Amino acid sequence: MPDLTAEALAENIRACRLCAPRFAATATSHDPRPVAWFRPSARLLIAGQAPGARVHASGRPFDDASGDRLRDWLGIDRATFYDRDRIAIVPMAFCFPGYDAKGADLPPPPLCARTWRAEVLATLPAICLTLAIGGAALRWHLGPGPVEAQVRDWRRHLAERRIFPLPHPSWRNTGWLKRNPWFAEEVLPTLRVEVAAALS
Repeated sequence: MPDLTAEALAENIRACRLCAPRFAATATSHDPRPVAWFRPSARLLIAGQAPGARVHASGRPFDDASGDRLRDWLGIDRATFYDRDRIAIVPMAFCFPGYDAKGADLPPPPLCARTWRAEVLATLPAICLTLAIGGAALRWHLGPGPVEAQVRDWRRHLAERRIFPLPHPSWRNTGWLKRNPWFAEEVLPTLRVEVAAALS
Protein backbone atom coordinates (compact mmCIF):
# COMPACT_ATOMS: atom_id res chain seq x y z
CA MET A 1 0.00 0.00 0.00
CA PRO A 2 1.45 3.41 -0.89
CA ASP A 3 2.05 5.97 1.85
CA LEU A 4 -1.13 7.86 2.66
CA THR A 5 -1.67 11.26 4.19
CA ALA A 6 -3.10 11.20 7.69
CA GLU A 7 -6.42 12.48 6.38
CA ALA A 8 -6.68 9.77 3.71
CA LEU A 9 -5.65 7.11 6.20
CA ALA A 10 -8.31 8.28 8.67
CA GLU A 11 -10.91 8.02 5.92
CA ASN A 12 -9.79 4.48 5.11
CA ILE A 13 -10.05 3.54 8.78
CA ARG A 14 -13.56 5.01 9.03
CA ALA A 15 -14.55 2.85 6.06
CA CYS A 16 -13.05 -0.34 7.54
CA ARG A 17 -15.41 -3.28 7.96
CA LEU A 18 -12.90 -6.06 8.71
CA CYS A 19 -14.54 -6.90 12.03
CA ALA A 20 -18.17 -6.79 10.87
CA PRO A 21 -18.69 -10.58 11.26
CA ARG A 22 -17.04 -10.50 14.71
CA PHE A 23 -19.28 -7.65 15.92
CA ALA A 24 -22.40 -9.23 14.47
CA ALA A 25 -21.72 -12.29 16.64
CA THR A 26 -21.50 -10.31 19.90
CA ALA A 27 -24.32 -9.76 22.38
CA THR A 28 -24.72 -6.22 21.00
CA SER A 29 -24.78 -7.39 17.34
CA HIS A 30 -23.64 -3.97 16.12
CA ASP A 31 -22.08 -2.66 12.93
CA PRO A 32 -18.52 -1.29 12.89
CA ARG A 33 -18.12 2.43 13.49
CA PRO A 34 -14.39 3.21 13.54
CA VAL A 35 -13.52 6.40 15.42
CA ALA A 36 -10.32 7.87 13.90
CA TRP A 37 -9.05 11.01 15.64
CA PHE A 38 -5.59 12.22 14.61
CA ARG A 39 -3.71 14.77 12.52
CA PRO A 40 0.02 14.91 11.74
CA SER A 41 0.63 18.07 13.79
CA ALA A 42 -0.40 16.36 17.07
CA ARG A 43 2.23 16.43 19.82
CA LEU A 44 0.46 14.28 22.42
CA LEU A 45 -0.60 10.70 21.65
CA ILE A 46 -3.34 9.13 23.76
CA ALA A 47 -3.13 5.37 23.22
CA GLY A 48 -6.24 3.84 24.76
CA GLN A 49 -8.06 0.52 24.52
CA ALA A 50 -11.18 0.73 22.32
CA PRO A 51 -14.31 2.88 22.16
CA GLY A 52 -17.15 2.07 24.53
CA ALA A 53 -20.85 2.03 23.72
CA ARG A 54 -21.30 5.78 24.27
CA VAL A 55 -18.37 6.57 21.99
CA HIS A 56 -19.82 4.19 19.40
CA ALA A 57 -23.02 6.23 19.52
CA SER A 58 -21.39 9.69 19.43
CA GLY A 59 -18.35 9.05 17.21
CA ARG A 60 -16.19 11.07 19.64
CA PRO A 61 -13.40 9.32 21.59
CA PHE A 62 -13.60 9.29 25.40
CA ASP A 63 -17.03 10.93 25.23
CA ASP A 64 -18.06 9.26 28.48
CA ALA A 65 -17.33 9.12 32.22
CA SER A 66 -13.91 7.57 31.52
CA GLY A 67 -13.10 10.59 29.39
CA ASP A 68 -14.19 12.96 32.14
CA ARG A 69 -11.83 11.24 34.58
CA LEU A 70 -9.01 11.17 32.03
CA ARG A 71 -9.37 14.90 31.29
CA ASP A 72 -9.23 15.54 35.04
CA TRP A 73 -6.05 13.45 35.30
CA LEU A 74 -4.49 15.43 32.45
CA GLY A 75 -5.62 18.81 33.73
CA ILE A 76 -7.14 19.88 30.39
CA ASP A 77 -10.60 20.91 29.24
CA ARG A 78 -12.76 19.31 26.54
CA ALA A 79 -11.82 21.88 23.90
CA THR A 80 -8.13 21.13 24.33
CA PHE A 81 -8.71 17.39 24.54
CA TYR A 82 -10.60 17.31 21.24
CA ASP A 83 -8.17 19.56 19.34
CA ARG A 84 -6.89 17.09 16.75
CA ASP A 85 -4.12 19.47 15.74
CA ARG A 86 -2.59 18.99 19.20
CA ILE A 87 -3.80 15.61 20.48
CA ALA A 88 -4.05 12.31 18.58
CA ILE A 89 -6.32 9.68 20.13
CA VAL A 90 -5.32 6.33 18.69
CA PRO A 91 -6.75 3.33 20.58
CA MET A 92 -5.72 -0.28 20.17
CA ALA A 93 -8.97 -0.81 18.25
CA PHE A 94 -10.95 1.91 16.53
CA CYS A 95 -14.38 0.31 17.01
CA PHE A 96 -16.51 -0.62 20.00
CA PRO A 97 -15.80 -4.37 20.40
CA GLY A 98 -19.20 -5.07 21.95
CA TYR A 99 -20.28 -6.91 25.08
CA ASP A 100 -20.14 -10.55 25.93
CA ALA A 101 -23.22 -12.51 27.07
CA LYS A 102 -22.74 -11.24 30.65
CA GLY A 103 -22.58 -7.59 29.60
CA ALA A 104 -18.84 -7.16 30.04
CA ASP A 105 -16.70 -5.26 27.53
CA LEU A 106 -14.94 -7.46 25.02
CA PRO A 107 -11.21 -6.81 24.53
CA PRO A 108 -9.92 -4.84 21.54
CA PRO A 109 -9.63 -7.20 18.54
CA PRO A 110 -5.88 -7.59 17.80
CA LEU A 111 -6.66 -7.51 14.06
CA CYS A 112 -7.28 -3.76 14.27
CA ALA A 113 -3.86 -2.90 15.67
CA ARG A 114 -2.15 -5.30 13.28
CA THR A 115 -3.93 -3.71 10.33
CA TRP A 116 -3.71 -0.02 11.14
CA ARG A 117 -1.55 0.93 14.11
CA ALA A 118 1.95 1.12 12.64
CA GLU A 119 0.68 3.03 9.62
CA VAL A 120 -1.17 5.55 11.79
CA LEU A 121 1.80 6.13 14.09
CA ALA A 122 4.01 6.72 11.05
CA THR A 123 1.82 9.70 10.12
CA LEU A 124 2.40 11.37 13.52
CA PRO A 125 5.98 12.71 13.38
CA ALA A 126 5.48 15.48 15.97
CA ILE A 127 4.52 13.26 18.93
CA CYS A 128 6.70 14.10 21.93
CA LEU A 129 4.72 12.29 24.65
CA THR A 130 2.65 9.11 24.56
CA LEU A 131 0.09 8.16 27.19
CA ALA A 132 -0.35 4.36 27.19
CA ILE A 133 -3.69 3.71 28.91
CA GLY A 134 -4.78 0.25 30.04
CA GLY A 135 -3.45 -3.25 29.55
CA ALA A 136 -3.64 -3.62 25.77
CA ALA A 137 -1.94 -0.27 25.09
CA LEU A 138 0.70 -0.92 27.76
CA ARG A 139 1.55 -4.29 26.22
CA TRP A 140 1.84 -2.77 22.74
CA HIS A 141 4.05 0.14 23.78
CA LEU A 142 6.02 -1.34 26.70
CA GLY A 143 5.81 -5.12 26.37
CA PRO A 144 4.21 -7.70 28.64
CA GLY A 145 3.75 -7.12 32.35
CA PRO A 146 1.11 -6.37 34.98
CA VAL A 147 -0.56 -2.99 34.61
CA GLU A 148 0.19 -1.95 38.18
CA ALA A 149 3.89 -2.77 37.85
CA GLN A 150 4.17 -0.80 34.62
CA VAL A 151 2.37 2.19 36.11
CA ARG A 152 4.57 2.08 39.23
CA ASP A 153 7.61 2.20 36.93
CA TRP A 154 6.36 5.37 35.24
CA ARG A 155 9.50 7.39 35.93
CA ARG A 156 11.70 4.97 33.96
CA HIS A 157 9.30 4.67 31.04
CA LEU A 158 8.94 8.44 30.86
CA ALA A 159 12.69 9.02 30.98
CA GLU A 160 13.66 6.27 28.53
CA ARG A 161 10.81 6.30 26.01
CA ARG A 162 8.68 9.38 26.65
CA ILE A 163 5.82 7.01 27.40
CA PHE A 164 3.61 7.65 30.42
CA PRO A 165 1.89 4.41 31.55
CA LEU A 166 -1.58 4.83 33.05
CA PRO A 167 -4.38 2.57 34.28
CA HIS A 168 -7.63 2.86 32.42
CA PRO A 169 -9.81 5.69 33.78
CA SER A 170 -12.91 3.46 33.77
CA TRP A 171 -15.23 3.41 36.79
CA ARG A 172 -14.22 -0.24 37.11
CA ASN A 173 -10.83 0.97 38.37
CA THR A 174 -12.24 3.19 41.11
CA GLY A 175 -11.40 0.57 43.73
CA TRP A 176 -7.83 0.27 42.44
CA LEU A 177 -7.41 4.04 42.61
CA LYS A 178 -8.64 4.09 46.22
CA ARG A 179 -6.26 1.28 47.18
CA ASN A 180 -3.34 3.03 45.48
CA PRO A 181 -3.33 6.67 46.68
CA TRP A 182 0.26 7.03 45.41
CA PHE A 183 -1.16 7.31 41.90
CA ALA A 184 -2.97 10.59 42.62
CA GLU A 185 -0.26 11.86 44.95
CA GLU A 186 2.86 11.01 42.92
CA VAL A 187 1.86 10.37 39.32
CA LEU A 188 -0.85 12.90 38.47
CA PRO A 189 1.11 16.07 39.34
CA THR A 190 3.93 15.05 36.99
CA LEU A 191 1.48 13.85 34.35
CA ARG A 192 -0.16 17.28 34.25
CA VAL A 193 3.18 19.04 33.95
CA GLU A 194 4.30 16.74 31.12
CA VAL A 195 1.01 17.11 29.25
CA ALA A 196 1.14 20.91 29.53
CA ALA A 197 4.72 20.91 28.24
CA ALA A 198 3.83 18.64 25.31
CA LEU A 199 0.95 20.90 24.29
CA SER A 200 2.81 24.20 24.72
